[in-house]
Amino acid sequence: MNPERLKRLRRLRLPTKLVTVSWRDLLVIVAPVLLVTVLAAWLAVKFIRPAPPDSIVILTGPKESGYYNVAERYAKIIARSGVKVQVVETEGAQDNLRRLADRKVRADVGFVLGGLSEGIERNGLMSLGSMFVQPMLVFYRGKESVDRLSQLEGKRIAIGPEGSGTHVLAMKFLAANGMDKATSQLHDLDGDDAVEALKQGRIDAAFLMGELVRGQVTRDLLKVPGIKLMNFRQADGYLRRLRFLSRLTLPEGAFDLGLNLPPHDVELVGPTVELIAHDDLHPALSDLLIAAAREIHGPAGMYRKAGEFPAPLERDFPISEDAQRFYRSGAPFLYKKLPFWLASLVDRMLVVLVPLVVILIPATRIVPPVYRWRVRSRIYKWYGALMAIERDMLADPTPEREQDILKRLHDIEESVNNLRTPLAYADQLYVLREHIGWVRHRLVGEQ
Repeated sequence: MNPERLKRLRRLRLPTKLVTVSWRDLLVIVAPVLLVTVLAAWLAVKFIRPAPPDSIVILTGPKESGYYNVAERYAKIIARSGVKVQVVETEGAQDNLRRLADRKVRADVGFVLGGLSEGIERNGLMSLGSMFVQPMLVFYRGKESVDRLSQLEGKRIAIGPEGSGTHVLAMKFLAANGMDKATSQLHDLDGDDAVEALKQGRIDAAFLMGELVRGQVTRDLLKVPGIKLMNFRQADGYLRRLRFLSRLTLPEGAFDLGLNLPPHDVELVGPTVELIAHDDLHPALSDLLIAAAREIHGPAGMYRKAGEFPAPLERDFPISEDAQRFYRSGAPFLYKKLPFWLASLVDRMLVVLVPLVVILIPATRIVPPVYRWRVRSRIYKWYGALMAIERDMLADPTPEREQDILKRLHDIEESVNNLRTPLAYADQLYVLREHIGWVRHRLVGEQ
């Protein structure tokens, strides 16, 4: 064999670094995808949908009060979903609002009357909607009919205990009529004490909050000779002055058809009772509370029509986005079909899976072509070096220049033989080596 040809064949050694998969290239491509996926899943779990708490604290009112009794009904309904409800006794609606505004107090939601937020920090609080309307009932003694509060000026009036919603609203009603402690004798009596004082003639009038006054109490008062329920003839005027109020009508005979109590339709005004919560209340708990409210307040009552409450009526506080979503479309599908704990688990899993799917599906389409491009680019980049050598060959190089070109060609061949190339791309590697050999052949043949 020609010694020169044998020498060239020995130089053309087989590459020794063919591999099944280029793990380095795969890692460079897949690692950022995995990092972004893990980060998206962590953010979803941490910030988007944490696990709902297994307990909730509701602020109500004095024990045995209407608020307290309603909250206990909430607790029984919500307990069916495995969430424990702690019913906390307070001084009333205004005390509830103060406690909710104080982040140091452990509380999640509370019953709050419209019109009580003046002077209270409202940032961080939101409404789950109006649960029911609470008309202001004004009972009075006397032979003459009273249809304006100003007619009670100078009288002995019970306005509810200090700190209660009844007290705050009664003072606003009186102030709107130019009345205060200087013009009338105001007594801080609670509901039961005020009723007894009115029956015994120790006071001339009493403010009572209607929805939470037991129906039997109202009937008994109307049966007492000389005690009447005030008709708010100026109802529209009150609504213009005190925008948190609603107007409603108590029909003739609503309390007792046989005795025709009341004996005529009575125009009333009063605020709605909202369920106020912190703005970080978990969406699942928000849904449970509103669902319980629908079960309790949805049927027709003395002062409401069937299906009228709860309702997303915005008063002093904005309606939360979760509450708006519930009023529009109800509970999410999972919570309708599955037990609460299981629906919560599946819901959080879906929150994690969604970003994973959104990232991984495009990644499965992007990774293969990027991987091919990286592997091929290591092969194709040497074609530029070969083309540069060919251009130098066409420039009629000197013998010294030819030796330099030959050395460059040898370096290219060494580099190509040391490439870590997957077996699937071995054909392209061999084509490159053939082209290197072809360039050498031209160079050697021209020498």
